[in-house]
Parts: sequence; structure tokens; C-alpha cells
Amino acid sequence: MHEAYCISPLLNLPVQIESVVAFDDNLIVGTRQGYLYVYRVNCSNDDKYEVELTCYLKTFSKKSIQQLEVIPEYNLLVSLTDNFIQVNDMKSSNLPVITQVAGTKGAMIFTLDSKKETSLTGEVSHVIRMCVAVKRKLQLYYWKKDVFMKLADDIMLTDIPKALVWCSETICVGFKGEYLLFDLDGTKKELFPTSSSRSNDPCAMKVSNTIFALGRDAQTVLVNVEGLPEKTKALRWSDIPIQMAWDKPYVIGILPEGIEVQTIDPGGLVQKFSNLPKARLITFCKQGLLYVSSVSHIWCLHAIEISQQRQQLLKEKQFQLALKLTEVSNESEEDKDEKKHQIQTLLAYDLFRNKAFHESMQQFLKLRTDPYDVIRLFPELLPQQSGETTKLEYVGNLSDSELERGLLALIEYLTEKRYLVHVESEAGMNASGKLNDQIVTNKTSQQLLQIIDTTLLKCYLQTNDVLVAPLLRLNHCHLAEAERTLKKHGKHNELIILYQTKGQHRKALELLQNSEGGIERTIAYLQHLGVEQMGLILEFSDWVLKEAAEDGLKIFTEDLAEVEALPRPRVLDYLLRSHPTLVIPYLEHVVHIWGDKNPLFHNALIHQYREQSLSDNPSAEIAKKKLLYFLETSSNYTPDMVLMHFPNDRLLEERAIVLGKLGRHEDALAIYVRALGDVQKAIKYCENVFNKNENAKKVYVCLIKLVLNPNDVILDLPGLTLSPLTAQPDLEMALKLMEEHASKIDPLSALQIIPDNVLATRIFQFLSAALHKSLHVRRTVQLLKGLLYAQHLQGQEARLRLQSQCVVITDLNICPVCKKRFSHQSALVRYANGNVVHYSCHDKKI
Repeated sequence: MHEAYCISPLLNLPVQIESVVAFDDNLIVGTRQGYLYVYRVNCSNDDKYEVELTCYLKTFSKKSIQQLEVIPEYNLLVSLTDNFIQVNDMKSSNLPVITQVAGTKGAMIFTLDSKKETSLTGEVSHVIRMCVAVKRKLQLYYWKKDVFMKLADDIMLTDIPKALVWCSETICVGFKGEYLLFDLDGTKKELFPTSSSRSNDPCAMKVSNTIFALGRDAQTVLVNVEGLPEKTKALRWSDIPIQMAWDKPYVIGILPEGIEVQTIDPGGLVQKFSNLPKARLITFCKQGLLYVSSVSHIWCLHAIEISQQRQQLLKEKQFQLALKLTEVSNESEEDKDEKKHQIQTLLAYDLFRNKAFHESMQQFLKLRTDPYDVIRLFPELLPQQSGETTKLEYVGNLSDSELERGLLALIEYLTEKRYLVHVESEAGMNASGKLNDQIVTNKTSQQLLQIIDTTLLKCYLQTNDVLVAPLLRLNHCHLAEAERTLKKHGKHNELIILYQTKGQHRKALELLQNSEGGIERTIAYLQHLGVEQMGLILEFSDWVLKEAAEDGLKIFTEDLAEVEALPRPRVLDYLLRSHPTLVIPYLEHVVHIWGDKNPLFHNALIHQYREQSLSDNPSAEIAKKKLLYFLETSSNYTPDMVLMHFPNDRLLEERAIVLGKLGRHEDALAIYVRALGDVQKAIKYCENVFNKNENAKKVYVCLIKLVLNPNDVILDLPGLTLSPLTAQPDLEMALKLMEEHASKIDPLSALQIIPDNVLATRIFQFLSAALHKSLHVRRTVQLLKGLLYAQHLQGQEARLRLQSQCVVITDLNICPVCKKRFSHQSALVRYANGNVVHYSCHDKKI
């Protein structure tokens, strides 16, 4: 508890006070005898009040003045006297009557509602509405042109109201035993009884435009205009309040034995006054000033200076109440903001000290406190080089469970702060893509992110280390501090991730090399390094290839963009020098899987196949088959360069294929016939050449010539042993070749090499086939010529038919598009359907 108000005696009247109202420096008192007193109250510098009677109307009413209300916006006094509503003008000294509301005869109580409205032109006006309880109905009025006019239909009630409060578009009605809410259209909603026995009078008060304060026994409940409770806890009084008043942030209640001052949020008793005997009325004048009245006495209840209250509240650590008082103080907005920030900061630290970690961190977040100041609440999270080893005075010793709760709250705070820093960094980017000069915090965003991420790392290691790896994959941690922390906790895998994200690839790879299961992880790591780290890839792939050559080769052959982009000639050179056994698998992947057409790799693969074929390894036969197939199918190697490295006495069939690629068919056939002694392979060679190029008819002639005159061919292959079986001419074989492949052989070239002594009957089938093919070609040409001539005649006929058509245009013709006549200078377009339009209209829809 603290002193919020001081009370000063003001008046002691010889008459019985029935109603009191106040505004600005004016106090108006209505008596049971019908007298009206108007006072001006002035406060001196020593907080003493001087009262001056400015108006006394003994004839204001013949009966008791039951209720008084003021409309300051229009200087109007609304009174209920003799069960009748009347309005007086306060601008005149004698308060003349402006109007009497005729329909309010029998009124018991009334309430006013003032609403500020702004027009489209920016003009501000005040709408005054009034609700009057006349016996068992509510009458609704609004003020216009010096008269209260009907606002809506009357609302019928089942009992006589004892209390009325108007908030927004809802009226709260208090009866002898219960409270009800009414919308202006008459819709009713029941609330709760006024007491457990339903015997107490209602006590209602307006807190804001949407909240009512309603008494229930010795409690006060806050209810919104929807009828729902605004707080879970009610205000508790020492006795049943007679009347209440709202002076933000305080609720002042008049009790049978005195006055109590309470707060709603945070709820609780603030102050008690027990020296006011039989006080029964209280009225709000302005912020910090109220008047309390008994039957004959009036006291002034004025607030202690807010600065004094605030100082006392901060000592008692009542920060919430200090904030609310600051909001209603008369200080400038700048001073208010500064004071509120100071109070909220103290509140945040106090919440932390009381182990309300989540609430504390939320408060720090709202205050935009420097994250480093928040982290300092946990000294064990500070960098070792900072030298801060002593705990701050507001940090007590935390148990393990408390520390965990604190760290979880800190994680939530830092995560949100991290997001805000990113947003502010993006918002601070100017059009050129560079950060603007002004930065929201007192550190750069990069420094803040480094502090935040390093601390998050430490928090995760103590609470949930599963989150460490995701944090490190995209982090701004301080490298040295994070490295030290991870080593301390033995987090080798996470340390590798840290090195990777920080570009410390050598450290990461060295750690992987010495860790369990390092081969697979090293392979995956190297695969994603990219061209820029080519030297590192080659360096650390060496031990992997030695340990697991097949898996290690995936460093250079995996189907990843980074791997495919590696410089293949450099990889090939490395494998040739350090791991020759992997050259063929690598080249096969490059050529067959990636489809690289670079002659370098095709030549190199042939070279590797050739060397392996010539070796004594068990795989020599397989390599020879691969070499033969690759020489036949590949078209990207360089035949003359390949041929230079082939031996003279071995791999003759492979040499023949390369000679064929060079167009040296005669030499190739000589190898098949004379060196290998295999005429069938020579025939197959001729078929392959002819199938690729039908104009290559001389290849068969070369073979026939070689069969007829084998000794005329000289093979420039030193050390080569020729086959003796094919050294003699073989006329029968030549004639057989001519018969079987007659359609593929040029007849004239073949007849020139056949010996003159060969009978015509021996070459009859060859000549017949040749003549048949010649006739077939001739007839095909004649047929094509006839078809082309017929097509030509059809074209001529179509041309003559189209040229014979004509269109006659006269001055009477009209363009179907623009509806205008054709002039002599018009350019025209004729459609296929016969329509003729202007050229300028031809692309428009008809």
C-alpha cells in the first residue's frame, strides 16, 4: 500500500446534500430542499483549496434534486428533480432553463453518453445521448437544437431500475437483485445477481467505452459490452460498496465505514480512509480530483503528485501500477516514453529475478533491449575472453530446472530477436543494395547475429542438442567461441558442420579423416565443395581412394552439379599420376554416362584399353573386347593419333577399324585378308562400310581385287607375319563375292579387274543382277520424271484458272468493312470468298 490520495475538508452545509457533480473548477451541489449551489474551487500552491460560491438558486426546484449531470461540451446542466428531467444553461449566471423533457414524468434515474464524431470534412462534433428510467421502461433521447429528441423506441422492463450505465451501444441496468444488459434495439442479456441473497442494491460504474464495473456483495466484477468477464479476478472490498468512481488507474469505493482505493490491473488495495463518517456520494471531476459527500459535508479527494507516487511504487516494485500512472501523468510524451521505458526495464529484470523467465523475455523483446544485456543475465553463456565471471546482483542462484526454464525462455527471445534483426537488415537496404547508415540497434546487424547465434548454440547444447546441427547449417556464430564450446561438449559432428559453414574446409576434412565413418562423410563433403576448392578435393581424396577406391571414385563421378562441374582434364591427370587403376572407370563414366564428346577423353580411354589389352592381366581379354567395341561405336576420338600408338604385330583387327575411320579401306582389308587370313571379317567390314555410305561401292571392288591379286598389296608393318593361306589368288572366291553382292558392286569397275579368260557364263548371274538393278534405277528415274511433269501441268492449269478470274469494281461498290465506296486510288484486297475490301481494312473483322 502507498499514499495515492490526500483528502481535504471542503464544505459543511446547513442543508441536506442529495446530489453532487463537478467539472473543471466547478462544483455543483443539489439538496433535498431543492436548492442548487455552484462553487468555484481553487487550489493554492500549498495544496489548500479555496471555495467561492458563484451561484445560489434557492428556487431551482420545489422538490429534492435527485441527480445532477453536466455536459461540458455544451455548458449544460442536466438534472432530475421532482421525477422530471430538465436542462439548464450554465453559460448564464442564473442558469436559465433551456428545456424540460416532457416524456420523463415519473423518472427515477438517468445516465448520459457523450460520443465524439468526425465528419468527412474533418469537423468534430459531440453526440449527446440520454437514457432515462421512467418507472418500468427505458427512454432513449439525443440532444439536438437545444432539445432532447427521441432516439429509439422505449425498452420495457420487468422491474424498476436502481442503476444505469451507458457504454458504447449497450446499457447496463441494475435492479434490486440482478444486472441486465440491453442493446439499443431492446435485445436483453442476463448477467448475474447483485448478491447471493439478491437483496443488495446494485452498484455500477463505467470504466471505459466497452467495460462496466458491477458490484456483487463485497466484490466488483468487470464485464464488457458483450456480457463477458474482462478479468478472472474480481476486486474485493472490506464491505459492500455504496458507490464507486473511476479515476484511472484507481477505483475509489465508498463503504459504510470509510473509503477504499483499489486498482484493477494489478488488482489490490492501495489506500484506506476511515475518517469520513457516513460518506455516501462520490463524483469524478478530472484526472486526480474527486469530491466525496455525506449528508452535510463535502471533501476533496486529490491525488498525490504522480512523480512521488511513482518513486514510492518503484521502491515497492509495483511496476505495473507505476506504468499506468505514468500514462495518465501530465508529462510530455517524450518524458512519458522515457519514464515508461525505464520502468519496463526494471520490471523485466524484476520478473527475471522472480524467475518469471518467459514474461521477462517478452518484456525485453518489447523494449528492444540490447541482446547482449539480456545474455549477461546468464554469465555462463558469456564469451570466456570477456572476463565476466561474477554474476550480476539481480541474478540469484538457479537450480537445474530453473536454469533450463530460463534458457528455454532465452532461446525463444533470441529466436524472435534474430528474426527481427533480419527484417530490419532487409528494411535498411537502399536502392543500391547497400545498408543505409542508420542502424536500429547500437551494433551492426552482423555483430548482433553473431552474438545471438553463438548464444543460441550454447543454449541448445544445454537444453536440446538436436537443434544444434540445424542452427549451424545456417549461422552467424563466432567461429572461435563456437569452436571452443563444441569441443568442450565433445560435439565432433556439429564441429564439422561449423567448419563447413564457416569455410574452414581443411579443418573439417582433417577432423573427418580421424573420425569413425569418415570415408562416407568425407566423400559427401568433397562432392559439395565445388571447383573453387579443387586443390583441397584432390588432396583429401587421396586417402579415401586408397582406403575405398570404388566408393572414393564417387567424389568425381556422382550425379551432382558440383561434381559434374569439376575440371575433368585435371581429375584425369590426377588419377593417371596417383591412382591409375581408377582411370578406366572414371573415363567410362565421363564418356558413357555424362556423354562427354571431348576427344581427349575418348583418346585416353582407347589408350587405357589398349594398354590393358596388351598386358598379362586376366582382364586383358575383357579390355580387348571393350576396345574393339569402342573403336567401332565412338566417333569422337582422333584416328590418326590413336593409330600412332598401336603395335605393328598385335591388335590387327583394332588397327583395321581405325584405318577404316581414316578412309584407308584398302589397307584395312589387306589386314583382314593377308594378315589375319579371315575373308569373312573382310566381307563384314565391307558390309559395315556400305551400310554407312551406299556410295562406297569401291570397297567391294577392293576386296575382289585383293582376293584375285593378294601379292600386289604391301603392308608397311615391320615384324608382321602374313598368312600363307591367302597368298595365292582365289578366283572362285572373287566370283562368289561378285554373285552374292552384285547390287553393291560397280559393274564396270568389277569387270575391269576380272581376268580376260573368265567365261561369260561364270559371271552371268552377276551381269543379270547388275543389269536388273540398272534397269530398276532407270525406270525409277523415268517414273519420277513423269510424276514431276504431271505435277507441273497441274500447277499450270491452276495458274490459268486463277488468272482467268476477275473482279469488276465500280463507284457503286461498297467496302463491307468500313461501308465506304471505293475510290480510283484505293488499294484493294480480295478474300478467297470473293469479298473485296480496302487494303487498310483487310486485317479487320468483317
